[in-house]
Amino acid sequence: MGTGFQASGDKITAHFDPAEAAVLRSVVSQILELIEPGTTGDDPLERALGIGSPTPPTDPVLARLFPSAYPEDEKAAEEFRRYTEATLRDGKRADAATVLETLAPGRVTLTPEQAHAWLRALNDVRLALGVRLDVTEEVHEEIARMPEDDPRYPAFITYDWLTYLQDTLVRALW
Repeated sequence: MGTGFQASGDKITAHFDPAEAAVLRSVVSQILELIEPGTTGDDPLERALGIGSPTPPTDPVLARLFPSAYPEDEKAAEEFRRYTEATLRDGKRADAATVLETLAPGRVTLTPEQAHAWLRALNDVRLALGVRLDVTEEVHEEIARMPEDDPRYPAFITYDWLTYLQDTLVRALW
């Protein structure tokens, strides 16, 4: 595992070996595929404005990435989703694209804006992986007890590494 992110003047830097860069590229690409544009209504004006469907996602990962703004008020949640989800998806896709555009084996140097995009994309990847793995607050204890030949072990180690990257990026930004 590399040293994570560090502040270097007005830039944020990190070093990724080829395997680390490949893992990051893979998980971010998977998120990019998952958050494809949402569905819009049949009305041409709604399509032009990017007004989406008010229906919440059925995929648990998408439900975590696009949670209900008003869990106690279904109608308000539907209206909020209808007018915001397309923009949220666009933002998540742009963040993932920034990671893919700036990621390479070796030293990665980011502007503060790119670093913030990385931070949001890493968060999305961690949320998605956390849902798929059913991660709880006891994740570190679970990893410590997990034998290395457990088929889930690589995914849990990846989740832990992404957490480390996110933590070092937060520290480098602030």
